[in-house]
Amino acid sequence: MIKKLDLLSRRRFLTQLGGLALAQSLPGCDRWDNKPLTIAAHVWPGYEPMFLAREKKWLDSTKVHLIDTTSATDSLQALIDGKVDGAALTLDEMLKARAENLPLSMVMIFNISAGADMLVARPGIKELADLKGKRVGFEQGAVGELVLAEILRITGLSKDDFKWVLRTIDKHRETWNNHEVDAIITYEPVASQLLADEGINLFDSRQIPNMIVDVLAIRTDLLTRHYANAIQHLIFNHFRALDHLNHNPLDAAYRISKRLDLPAEKVLSAFKGLVLPDAANNYRLLAGTSPEFLSNARKLSNIMVNSHLLKQNDSLTALIRADYLPTEFAKMRYEKT
Repeated sequence: MIKKLDLLSRRRFLTQLGGLALAQSLPGCDRWDNKPLTIAAHVWPGYEPMFLAREKKWLDSTKVHLIDTTSATDSLQALIDGKVDGAALTLDEMLKARAENLPLSMVMIFNISAGADMLVARPGIKELADLKGKRVGFEQGAVGELVLAEILRITGLSKDDFKWVLRTIDKHRETWNNHEVDAIITYEPVASQLLADEGINLFDSRQIPNMIVDVLAIRTDLLTRHYANAIQHLIFNHFRALDHLNHNPLDAAYRISKRLDLPAEKVLSAFKGLVLPDAANNYRLLAGTSPEFLSNARKLSNIMVNSHLLKQNDSLTALIRADYLPTEFAKMRYEKT
């Protein structure tokens, strides 16, 4: 299990980026394909620094192309179809894809969910046991399935005790507004929208700490010298944008508000349920011959097998590739933009 982050507090929604310098060399950094690295991602606060970097024009479009998708399901399908080289996914989603023989390695942690994933219920439903016989929505094959498994484990209920409504994240708000569900497993920014519409937070990721972790997953067979420069460029500018979010939150919130479909003044609150590891903490969790994060991945794999979300444990072979992370942490000086 991940230990409590030394430099981070779950009561703070922004991480302190101590400063870093872009590593001067990786194997083959002087060469990469003419085709840009393509990364799929749906709307989720933890991914927004990456898109903020794009909006700020810090990402070189000849090196990296971000593909906007409507849900994790769509991002996974794009990977399966060979339309993208990588995707922003939760670790459990990544493990499911690896179980289907899609070779993926994580090169960075975006965030650790500490309340941003939740089960939102309608007024009158006061505890999990009240959901028996009710209509409950979730996204099958995505992180909602993991949250569901934990809810069933905690309550002792079974899937047969509910009426299931399968919806991808882009349909959650519409499903709620149309009164098609009594409760729904969702996440930010949709969660905040439903809470503002009389929804009640019945269960969230604070009750399953360190289990929902969003990562940048790249096809393992593409982690070659050709893409080294592009991957490093993307990761560096993600941390650059995270630094901007930390030190210029009002400007960042204004720029992020359109993608999150939230008023600018409500954007920062959408990050309160997240821990956003900076470059130093990414390196601490992922680097080395026996990465600290590997034990967390092993535990999650065991939970997924026990919950029948995986048929067998992931071997964890090539799961983590930390060699694209910046490794120097001297004060970073950005050019004025």
